[in-house]
Amino acid sequence: MNLTLRIWRQRSPEDKGSMVTYRVEDVSPEMSFLEMLDVLNEDLILRGEEPVAFDHDCREGICGACGMVINGQAHGPERTTTCQLHMRHFSDGDTIDIEPWRASAFPVVKDLVVDRSAFDRVIQAGGYITAPTGSAPDAHATAVPKAAADYAFEHAECIGCGACVAACPNGSAMLFTSAKINHLNVLPQGAPERESRVLDMVSAMDEEGFGGCTNTGECTLACPKGIPLQSIADMNREFLRASTKRGR
Repeated sequence: MNLTLRIWRQRSPEDKGSMVTYRVEDVSPEMSFLEMLDVLNEDLILRGEEPVAFDHDCREGICGACGMVINGQAHGPERTTTCQLHMRHFSDGDTIDIEPWRASAFPVVKDLVVDRSAFDRVIQAGGYITAPTGSAPDAHATAVPKAAADYAFEHAECIGCGACVAACPNGSAMLFTSAKINHLNVLPQGAPERESRVLDMVSAMDEEGFGGCTNTGECTLACPKGIPLQSIADMNREFLRASTKRGR
């Protein structure tokens, strides 16, 4: 396939970026999207030009590092991570727009790379337990109802990629934050911090400048791990419960 790529280029956070057009030829449909960008970068380096900067790590859909907006959709046309998106989902002659995550809380570092440390600070506010665990306990030492275990695992699948924020018209981090709160709050090990966790993490989310949720639902459609929209409702319920007990 021969493709036209329009890519956001920005040298630094202080510079004004713009879309730059490139051509890539002889792209195999079996390539991943990142492999296609590797081919472009190899060509740019051979021509003495600066390669396009983009985040990636495992390239196995596990770490969530490879976020970018492709033709206006977070991670592209398939519900997966960018590294697991393959070029067979595009056609010969296509023009593809590639941009960084579009959210004020994710400032651009360079080209397609954004600073997602706001997520780290939200987790640091309460995404942990303080119960001393010592060595690894026996699997059956703490009884967990199956429904609670299934719920916790479903929410623990969140890889923090930021697609929910990039897809949301308001740049909201409610789906991410709710996943991190709910998967701990439902377990007995997370019970001691249940109230402080939701209050502190929601407060940290607001302080980072993420937008408010308007229940558009784009977040869960873009989430490569399928975190359900119900997660936000569950977090709101936890927040109301904790606020009432704390008299806020």
